[in-house]
Amino acid sequence: MSGIYIHIPFCKKACHYCNFHFSTQTQYVNEFTAALLKEIELQQNYLTGKIETLYFGGGTPSLLSKDAIASIYNKIKDSFDLSSELEFTLEANPDDLSATQAQDWLEIGVNRLSIGIQSFQPHSLDWMNRAHSVEQAHQAIVNAKSAGFTNMSADLIYGTPHLSDQDLAEDLATLLNYGIPHISCYALTVEEKTALHAMIQKKSMQDVDASHQARQFEYIVQTLNNAGWEHYEISNFSTPNCRSKHNSNYWNGVPYLGLGPAAHSFNMHTRQWNVTNNQLYFQSIKNHTVPFELETLDTTTKFNEYMMISLRQMEGFSFTKIKNEFGEKYEAHVKLIAETFEKNKQIQKTTMGYALTNEAKFFADGIASDFFWSKDQA
Repeated sequence: MSGIYIHIPFCKKACHYCNFHFSTQTQYVNEFTAALLKEIELQQNYLTGKIETLYFGGGTPSLLSKDAIASIYNKIKDSFDLSSELEFTLEANPDDLSATQAQDWLEIGVNRLSIGIQSFQPHSLDWMNRAHSVEQAHQAIVNAKSAGFTNMSADLIYGTPHLSDQDLAEDLATLLNYGIPHISCYALTVEEKTALHAMIQKKSMQDVDASHQARQFEYIVQTLNNAGWEHYEISNFSTPNCRSKHNSNYWNGVPYLGLGPAAHSFNMHTRQWNVTNNQLYFQSIKNHTVPFELETLDTTTKFNEYMMISLRQMEGFSFTKIKNEFGEKYEAHVKLIAETFEKNKQIQKTTMGYALTNEAKFFADGIASDFFWSKDQA
């Protein structure tokens, strides 16, 4: 099984925190769609076997017209062997998610929505420079449910300077009351080359507080665990059997093809990424060439990525997998380091190896980096 990710590089406005590739010059959407259809033809032999997941991300995929989404999906169907149980996800902003749009997407074949709620607090939405209102956030969920969508996810951002603990509690309670089966919760990060980073540097915007974020993360974990949800990945929570198949496959090393500007692809041996410039992408595709850079993945890179991703998941890492895929020296290396983290109660034994304790999950990336193998090690 494999997956396909399609990057839609357009947004109505720029959120202060976002460092994904996008443009607000939406007049180029039609040119993009034509180029994307051509890229699908050019890349139709990249994957073999059934396609289990299709994911429209961005950017803002919900900006596309019904005809554009349908034409892209039909081209994918003509070019790849899609599973009869395909998970077809479309990311949608609340201001785009009208009753008509929801019905149109369902008719095309979309069966899962990822809704960019981020917050139900007006001051928080203003601070992030989001395009939608609180009222539109509520109406978007109502419209999706009324159209017949049952498999939905909502994004929340926590740890912003103006989001109080009470605000966060209300946001979570609202989603639980709506019966959303999947929630992605992201700590606000200050990325370079974003408006937020520039404002913080100029002292015109308050910086994030790590202790504030850690406290709110702990509240999210506790609240959703108490509600019977799976904390299956550091930022992702679901009710039973409602995990994101697309993202889970990505974390578990399943091959995927990325289409569109800035999209990444992975075939278990190499990783490639398309140019992060819309006009260069258009021009290259017109010349029948996919504009990408390529990296061949060596054993050390694969191992370090495995440790990073596995420690973000509830199942943790497997000693058997490490030994079989990377070798005995990597297994010995991990066992030695694991002893210290186990003594500090930051990891705990599983049937396969170790996983992070709840107390350590907020520090997942830092802990994973301590397991990394240096390329200059003997």
